[in-house]
Amino acid sequence: MEEVSDLIAEYVSSVEDVKSDAIKEAKIRLLDSIAVAFASKNSPPAKVVEKLFSEFRGEYPSFSGNFTPDFSAFYNTLLIRYLDFNDTYLGLEPLHPSDMIGGMLALGKDVKGEDLLRGMIVGYDVGVKLCDSTSLRKKGFDHVNFLEIASTAGLANMLRLDYERTKNAISLSIVPHVALRETRSGKLSMWKAGAAAEAIRNSVFSVLLAKSGITAPEKPFTGVFGFSTLIAKDIDIAKLKFNSEGIFKTSLKKYPVEYHAEAVVEAALKLQYEGEIREVTIETYEAAKTILADSEDKWNPKNKETADHSLPFITAVTLLKRDFWLDSYSLIGDERVKELMRRIKVVENEEYSKVYPSELPVTLRVKTDKGEYEYTVRSPRGYYNNPMSKTEIEEKALRLGLDEKVIRLIDDIDGLYIKDFMKSVVS
Repeated sequence: MEEVSDLIAEYVSSVEDVKSDAIKEAKIRLLDSIAVAFASKNSPPAKVVEKLFSEFRGEYPSFSGNFTPDFSAFYNTLLIRYLDFNDTYLGLEPLHPSDMIGGMLALGKDVKGEDLLRGMIVGYDVGVKLCDSTSLRKKGFDHVNFLEIASTAGLANMLRLDYERTKNAISLSIVPHVALRETRSGKLSMWKAGAAAEAIRNSVFSVLLAKSGITAPEKPFTGVFGFSTLIAKDIDIAKLKFNSEGIFKTSLKKYPVEYHAEAVVEAALKLQYEGEIREVTIETYEAAKTILADSEDKWNPKNKETADHSLPFITAVTLLKRDFWLDSYSLIGDERVKELMRRIKVVENEEYSKVYPSELPVTLRVKTDKGEYEYTVRSPRGYYNNPMSKTEIEEKALRLGLDEKVIRLIDDIDGLYIKDFMKSVVS
């Protein structure tokens, strides 16, 4: 088997130019991520991390001042990830590729926006192709392992590392930092967002070490104790054909829920039912059921981290409120919501599982005292084959509270140094 780090390093170190339409997509994802990050600044985990600010003062930009590169990367990514409202890729393994932007904004202080955008496109492509090559969650390992590698690839390209340093950075990122899926099992904690932040923190430090000359194991994947030897034994090398087009297969979110719940929110909003709800059935595909209805905790969420990964909670709130936005999580523990959740069942439709991830089909059936109602969504708005427009993303950003000037600044980021861009964003 070919060594995966060789394939990635060869690709990353060779990309100097990317297509203009890919750059447009990168800017949309940058806008989306920054808007989500600013809406997360007062979140509970962000407030906890703020207590560490004085310990990590430095020169690298974050959404709340300058810190050491690893800490700025961690904090930026925590904000991007916490609301579970940034982009998604769904392959054999899911991923939130824009998590890597937090590290790029931190480490890119002395590069221009055009370099950051190119690095994003490269990192996205590596992440998407890795997710197409094998599943980690079914083996008990977390998707942030692929995020870490993809981020390292994007950072290496952004900083124009050569082949050897890029290969070393990839090895340094994955060999010491294999993350477990326990982060997303049952009742979830603040670490649901922290896992991605830690992966990006490790990625940033690995790139800095490799850039400075630290060498790493030569075969991080195919070695005796390598990643594909022990964990990803079924990795399909044929899927690792890099072409800088992975970003076009990633999807954006219209609603602040885990992506497998986007379609059920849309279905619940479009379902015109009357009367008192007696029973709700959600027909969906295996991944949605396994991730969002895997335990009793999902029928009785106690915190936001579990609620945004709960099909019963998300469905109940949407049916009752006829909306789902950030304030919907204030209904955690609400008696009406809890009562309705008890009437919800989630079942796998094998035909839906067969078409996943080409489509994300969901059928919502509601039985009331006045009749039975049904609505099916094949692919929700925002999915790569039903994309949101730039105008829709700007409307989302404004609703999240982002200033109009930041939106315009992102449009013109190409020639700006990232440290100056971040100073303007934060001010």
